[in-house]
Amino acid sequence: MSDTNALLSLPLFPLGTVLFPGGLMPLQIFEVRYLDMISRCHKAGAPFGIVSLQKGKEVRKAGSDAEQFNTIGTLANIEHLERPQPGLMVIRCVGLQRFRIQRCEQLKHGLWIGDVERIEEDHLVAVPEDLQPAARALQQLLDTLRDRGQDDDLLPLHPPLRLDDCGWLANRWCELLPLPLQLKQQLMELDNPLVRLELVADFLNRAQIAG
Repeated sequence: MSDTNALLSLPLFPLGTVLFPGGLMPLQIFEVRYLDMISRCHKAGAPFGIVSLQKGKEVRKAGSDAEQFNTIGTLANIEHLERPQPGLMVIRCVGLQRFRIQRCEQLKHGLWIGDVERIEEDHLVAVPEDLQPAARALQQLLDTLRDRGQDDDLLPLHPPLRLDDCGWLANRWCELLPLPLQLKQQLMELDNPLVRLELVADFLNRAQIAG
């Protein structure tokens, strides 16, 4: 593991969803094992890792089996945190870089930590002409939301818009489309952003969303 790409004892948050780099994710935190972790990360300005579940539930129950989760996840940085009542945090986090778990363990109070290696970020790849309908469809969706009075701060995208970037465009559609969890995980793991967008565009065509 390269020292420059390694993160040791990264707190892990197994969820029934996939966080993509550049994506926004709101979360309500109420389990004791995560309240302290989120508080520490927020205070230190440090990320935590979101990994998608393969087995088990997001909320831990007495006597339940330990969670099983994918070994590739995404670093999450806390952008906003509120404490509306004792024992509850409402946060908004943004996806950073993907990572691969090299080793992990569950601590006594239930929190998972892992030694991880960060995965190289997507290279900037311009959206080719035949995939431009995917970019236009996303722009039309955003325009429709704004026409309906949706405030820019509440749009499901993290600015700035990068409609000319294959990786960014594919990631945003992956978040918005009702794709199965494992398919989203597979798309997130793809290292080639052009291939990722081609697969997304195929789904958009079949769903008659773009073409």
